[in-house]
Amino acid sequence: MHVGPGEIVGLLGANGAGKTTLIRMLLGLTVPSDGAVSVFGRVPDRTTRGRLGYVPQGLGLWDTLTVAENLAFAAAAFHNHEAPELPPGLQAARNRQVAAIGLGLQRQLAFTIALAHRPELLVLDEPTSGVDPLSRARLWDAVHAQADNGVGVLVTTHYMQEAEQCDRLILMSRGKAVASGTEADIIGDTTALEIDTDSWSETFAVLDRARLPVTLAGTRVRIADTPRDVVERALAGDEVAATIREVPATLEEKMTALDRVATTS
Repeated sequence: MHVGPGEIVGLLGANGAGKTTLIRMLLGLTVPSDGAVSVFGRVPDRTTRGRLGYVPQGLGLWDTLTVAENLAFAAAAFHNHEAPELPPGLQAARNRQVAAIGLGLQRQLAFTIALAHRPELLVLDEPTSGVDPLSRARLWDAVHAQADNGVGVLVTTHYMQEAEQCDRLILMSRGKAVASGTEADIIGDTTALEIDTDSWSETFAVLDRARLPVTLAGTRVRIADTPRDVVERALAGDEVAATIREVPATLEEKMTALDRVATTS
């Protein structure tokens, strides 16, 4: 995989796929057991870390320090003589301890800290997890602004709609990249089966027991990349009455199907 200047690359995968481990390799915190990692043309070290901005899942903030003290601490760590100004949304909270402000402001602070030393590569590990839709949209506006200024961005997310914000996607499963490209490239001609039934919960349970890649869209039961006759046999075995129709697969369904292949291979 690679991330170029001004490019937003989304790293997608289920829990345990290896996304955070890969990020730790980019930061130089974990040494690869095989293969190689190169950041700015060299093995990750303190120098490359100084050119990289990072927002971890846990945000990396000190709860007992104030907002302003967190920013000053990070500035000193990157040898900046002066901490940058806080954005307007955080100014009112500058003297409050981080533990006392909401998650939305905490994420905004973590993002401000990650950008304070003007990084050339921005690494975001689920940066919008747990925030409201408006805060999520504002964070993505900031991400796009950085990319427009030539900063490369690698971002992990569990929100499939955020995949549309990325220029390119990489799907991971069990430590391997199993697909890459745009959302349309990855889905390709993969289809799904949508099952109309009066008992969606029973239908889901039957297909799940059959180890089929079953998902739910509301109360609609869907299965990706699976022959119709396989589904029909599974339903008939439990005498489940249902109507099956073929529909285009979603990105999440394609990920489910790829993960299933990786698991059985």
